[in-house]
Amino acid sequence: MSTPSDQRRPVVAVERLEKRFGPLEALRRLSLTIMPGEIFGLLGSNGAGKTTLIKTLVGALRPSAGRVSLFDLDPIHDGRILRRRIGYMPQMPALYEDLSPRENLRFFGRPHGPSELERRIDDVLDFIDLRPRQNDPVYGFSGGMKQRVSLACALVHRPDVLLLDEPTAGVDPRLRETFWKHFRTLAAAGATLMISTHQMDDVLHCDRVGVMHDGRLVFCNTPGSLQRLGSTQISVWRAGQVETTLADDYAEELPGLLKRYNLDQAVSRIEIEKDSLESIVLRLVSAGDIHQPGEAGNVRNN
Repeated sequence: MSTPSDQRRPVVAVERLEKRFGPLEALRRLSLTIMPGEIFGLLGSNGAGKTTLIKTLVGALRPSAGRVSLFDLDPIHDGRILRRRIGYMPQMPALYEDLSPRENLRFFGRPHGPSELERRIDDVLDFIDLRPRQNDPVYGFSGGMKQRVSLACALVHRPDVLLLDEPTAGVDPRLRETFWKHFRTLAAAGATLMISTHQMDDVLHCDRVGVMHDGRLVFCNTPGSLQRLGSTQISVWRAGQVETTLADDYAEELPGLLKRYNLDQAVSRIEIEKDSLESIVLRLVSAGDIHQPGEAGNVRNN
């Protein structure tokens, strides 16, 4: 059982992490911490280093330099201890396709030695909404259904940390909403989640988000802070003419802008168009600048 002091200690700590594959620098002196009960989103294009970071955290890759720890334990040297506390969902489902969902869950759950394994299997089968197909071989499933079975395998032993690589890829909007409700329930119960995603909607569900580019974190803070990096275009139609203003903080700048018109009856229309998250992230990645966090989290790229 965790103590108040445990709640103030990071669950995940990454210090000046480097990972090289020959001349390729997949991770470049990357540092961050993730706190208990936090949902941390990892955003970036293919090749940015997201999967390499997650594989290093689960001990599937050995760092070239730097330090990684979960619960102050090293994923390589303390892998046997950590294995029971970590749930990992790889980017591509790693399932035994000749087996059914129930058989896969039993296979992946049994080494963790959980009590009432069959009851836990029932629970996650209900969660992923595959109870009617629980005894069918996985090879006949769609990509989205395989994704759901893969997620269930990461959840069946009720881990303290979930490292999920693209968990909502290929699932429909309704199931994505269900996933996020469950992720929130897990976090409220004390679980810590790192979720790699390409879905901009997913970012808004996270407590913090890190944007990766070229093996570095170019941003690490709250989703709201990420949105505030964008601009807002305010267009006012007046007497048949349109006047356009670009605002960095439209909530503060809009009142002053409207005062110019003094409720002029010639104003017939006002449009407010904010930068999308996608455009903000693309600008961050293109610029390559590192935005240090403000009130939330911890990230350093030295």
